[in-house]
Amino acid sequence: MRTTEDAIKLMQTLVRRRCVVALDALCEVLGTQSRMTVFRRLKGVGYFSSFSHGGRYYTLAAVPAFDDLGLWFYKGIGFSRAGTLKETVARKIDAAPEGHTHAELQRVLRVRVHNTLHELVREGRIGRERWRHVSLYVSARPQRAAEQLTGRQEAARMLAEAQRVLTADETVDILVEALRAAPAVPAPAFVAQSSALRDRQITARHVEQVYESYGLVPGKKTPDSTPSQR
Repeated sequence: MRTTEDAIKLMQTLVRRRCVVALDALCEVLGTQSRMTVFRRLKGVGYFSSFSHGGRYYTLAAVPAFDDLGLWFYKGIGFSRAGTLKETVARKIDAAPEGHTHAELQRVLRVRVHNTLHELVREGRIGRERWRHVSLYVSARPQRAAEQLTGRQEAARMLAEAQRVLTADETVDILVEALRAAPAVPAPAFVAQSSALRDRQITARHVEQVYESYGLVPGKKTPDSTPSQR
């Protein structure tokens, strides 16, 4: 009969070689059919079970190279610092500055989380708000949820602003304001602060886009006349 030390060494060797293993492989290498024995050995050295694939895969605690989101994927099998899928989803939603939609979570976690979200809402661990045409999942804490809704609204506003296509008149107005600062091209933020542009909700990013189109570089001398567009 294998000693506990020998069993642990065999298990560690197997996991380090394969990175991720299923329960039956652990049973085989440990020479047992007892799930409790396997989990006792795993607990003794530290381990993670997968949040994907029904939690059927295991790895040693020292193996995963978790990313900034606390996730690690090996051949499509997902592991999380938080442990289970439910715990991972709950923590991510609470920590997200703008909450999360189902699609966003599915894209990050690479698994369907529809049922998990419903369970968490039913248990009162997260909240759900209507955001445009989709459900937005937020913290169960009212103040935090309000902050997340505000963050979502601000992000949507900034995206719409960045995607707005300037009209020809707006482009001309930006060039006029820039050339008024001759002999040098002013910083985009300075131009955007002019009353003529600020009232039209033209931002520094819009000014940068025009600068890029016309080859204008902040700090360089302005041309004698407004250049023709490329």
